[in-house]
Amino acid sequence: MAGHSAAVASHTGRNPFLRFVAALSTVAGWCSAAMIVAAVAITCQMIVIRFVLNGSTIWQTEAVIYLAIAATLIGLPYVQRLRGHVNVDLIPLMLAPRARFGMAVVTLSLSIAMVAVMLWYGYDFWHLAYERNWKSDTIWGVRLWIPYAALPVGFALYLLQLVADLVALILRIDQPFGLEDS
Repeated sequence: MAGHSAAVASHTGRNPFLRFVAALSTVAGWCSAAMIVAAVAITCQMIVIRFVLNGSTIWQTEAVIYLAIAATLIGLPYVQRLRGHVNVDLIPLMLAPRARFGMAVVTLSLSIAMVAVMLWYGYDFWHLAYERNWKSDTIWGVRLWIPYAALPVGFALYLLQLVADLVALILRIDQPFGLEDS
């Protein structure tokens, strides 16, 4: 059984920007969960068609793959808001409050830079698929800009949540790494 982390969901205070981003991240989390449920339902339908009715399936496998990937990307901001990503807090726990704050600012800033690069290339890839009207090489032939839209949308929402976390940290609305000062 996993241990319980001292970290809690990011705080928003009365800041309207932080509250808006938190609400947006929560909606993204619900959409991500709905995509997982849809993928499970489609998988069950595919099993019935193939193994019970002995029929063939055309679109189900591809749809499940695209839904699972989209759910992962769209769910990023919600997981960040809940601080559910893998977290090793040994070093932040050993640091003094001021050093912990500095480390949190640097960590969030580097994360923002990396996710911004991912957003840039994700948008570029999506736009290329849209502009060239790429389609999958399967019988279904889905227009690939539709599932690829999860790249810029997911990374944009994740970037927004990271920026909100940095703003909350700098405004002292939230604690570094969600840990209380020792």
